[in-house]
Amino acid sequence: MTDKTEVNLSGVKQSKGVWLVKVPKYLSQQWDKATEKGEVGKISFGKKQGKTEVCFSLNEELTVLDAVGEKDASLQVPRDHPFTMHTVGGQTMAAFSQSDTDEISLEGMVVHRAECRPVVSDNYMKLKKLQIKESTKSPRLSQQLERAITTVFKPVANHNFNVLHDKKKKLEGKMVRAERQVVLDMLFSAFEKHQYYNIKDLVDITKQPVTYLKEIMKEIGTYNNKGAHKSTWELKPEYRHYQSAEEEVPTA
Repeated sequence: MTDKTEVNLSGVKQSKGVWLVKVPKYLSQQWDKATEKGEVGKISFGKKQGKTEVCFSLNEELTVLDAVGEKDASLQVPRDHPFTMHTVGGQTMAAFSQSDTDEISLEGMVVHRAECRPVVSDNYMKLKKLQIKESTKSPRLSQQLERAITTVFKPVANHNFNVLHDKKKKLEGKMVRAERQVVLDMLFSAFEKHQYYNIKDLVDITKQPVTYLKEIMKEIGTYNNKGAHKSTWELKPEYRHYQSAEEEVPTA
């Protein structure tokens, strides 16, 4: 069961239209550096040959890149990013926001889709080159040690779980085949308590070898290959009401 979350739908009454804009990763990273109520840039609208042109200009303070080497000290993030407009395509899309208190609110319905792309310049190509260079760097680097490592890690001859397993086998001893009727009585007694058993559980109950136990189960039981009780055994219908000789009620 998932927890129900209330959604603030006041945006529906206000009939607000929003733009769904895809921006480059580096641009969203620069926006994160802005102050809480700071200005990240300006959007300008214009017309050229009867078509509306939209362009986003990044704030000059946010064009500075962090953690750039000396060779790329002059490298800056492109400021101008023209919009490439796309149709909504008959889809009904909405934009939601989540507050610090995890409250979800409807901001409005998507009326325009656009892609924010930078103006291709020498500065932008240098930025792309730097991004590719950073992405190809291995997170693990070889390092030359100043002194030799004196700690020696010796391989373990026998692990703890192997020791415990061998100890358990010695305590229980080698499984010896019991008489068939004795094994049947133990199996029927077990299946009176539960309908389904794994073969491993049946081995623990009867203390019989797996191969011997499977031979008997193939005669009196059915193996489930699929379903809710996959990889388990159950008795065939004709054996489900079996009563052992010891439990039979003597007749007068």
